[in-house]
Amino acid sequence: MDLLTTLLIILLAVAISSFVSYILTKRYLECKLRQEKKIFMDRSRSVLKGKVSEEFAAYFPDFPYPPTEAKFIGEPIDFIIFKGMDNKDINEVVFLEVKSGKSKINKHERNLKDTIEAKKVLWKEYRLPEDTSIKREEN
Repeated sequence: MDLLTTLLIILLAVAISSFVSYILTKRYLECKLRQEKKIFMDRSRSVLKGKVSEEFAAYFPDFPYPPTEAKFIGEPIDFIIFKGMDNKDINEVVFLEVKSGKSKINKHERNLKDTIEAKKVLWKEYRLPEDTSIKREEN
């Protein structure tokens, strides 16, 4: 074999090797992308299911308070329960976080829990200014 033939064979081998490597890498990345997409979609469905469940938790048969006394807030706590509100005699206020499965409270919820348990809860009142109407400019 002459030098030109040897160089062509080496060049062809490199080209085939590069092409095979490209195809295998492409397939691997496509497979990895499908896996990641599935994980993302499963996680997304799980979060959405949890959010919807939280909003309707007050209507579940084992919910510990009357749904009419539960006010859904969502963030930073799921419900505020006004015990006795149905009888027009509120005697307790409960901050209730709804969790499902193995989920745990996050740092923000933990901070709120600690604040409430430390009894750093106040009643404040805000009064609107006397003239709260919006005046239109007449032409």
